[in-house]
Amino acid sequence: MRIDPYKNEESLPFIIAEVGINHNGDVGIAKKLIDMAKECGADAVKFQKRTIEIVYPKEVLDSPRQSPWGTTQRAQKEALELGKPGYDVIDRHCKEIGIHWFASAWDEKSQEFLRQYDLPFNKIASAMLTHKGLVEMIAREGKHTFISTGMSKLDEVDRVVALFRKHDCPFTLMHCVSIYPCPDEWCNVKMIDVFRKRYDCPVGYSGHENGVGPTTVAAALGAVALERHITLDRSMYGSDQSASLEKRGLELVVRDARAVKDLLGTGEKVLFSEEEKVKYKLRYFREEDFEWD
Repeated sequence: MRIDPYKNEESLPFIIAEVGINHNGDVGIAKKLIDMAKECGADAVKFQKRTIEIVYPKEVLDSPRQSPWGTTQRAQKEALELGKPGYDVIDRHCKEIGIHWFASAWDEKSQEFLRQYDLPFNKIASAMLTHKGLVEMIAREGKHTFISTGMSKLDEVDRVVALFRKHDCPFTLMHCVSIYPCPDEWCNVKMIDVFRKRYDCPVGYSGHENGVGPTTVAAALGAVALERHITLDRSMYGSDQSASLEKRGLELVVRDARAVKDLLGTGEKVLFSEEEKVKYKLRYFREEDFEWD
């Protein structure tokens, strides 16, 4: 399946609600987050898929970590992964309620796993931007790909852009700062314009700030896609929860981002009919004072 996320210009920016691993391995929570995204007006939900043994070295997996599921990194990370039964439920539920879903794969095996669902989009996570094998595998698929650029230098972004253009694969660069949560003053949303000028491509914003201000500014700067992590409750267990939006936050992102175009206007100096009425009252009560030779 190949879909142009920008086909309907009136509904831009394209808004992605990032579930990630905030489902905590519970398909019921995942369904509630999908419902929340749909109710708020998001266009798509996104998940993360990893093959634990490939992504993490054994010494990391065997190292200690306290979690609700055990005392090792392996126990925690395995508990956060959904398998085929879980993704079957997600796929069916998204189709039933009418919202797109896709996922960022963190390894080639996970990307192969996702192919069975014929998803409309691909995603390259910031952490995977320099993984040449995975990046090229995704570019070869030819699906519109959202490419997050956190933790990367411009020359690294240059290489990925060149690779996607080599394979004629449509993409959107997502400006991103990989700090969770990210202070507003570090969000650096001017990079949206830098990327647009440097690469002449669609540019979006993937934010990790606590609030919604930088995301709204990104929309005002012309971001064609916005991605924010979502959660049922920021106090839930998980490393991404505190940098995520609860329902009211997502509602504000959707509302404000979609209102930006109307607020900015056309840039053409016009007098609205209502302004003509005010002009008549405030300027014409002594017409002789407003006549220029």
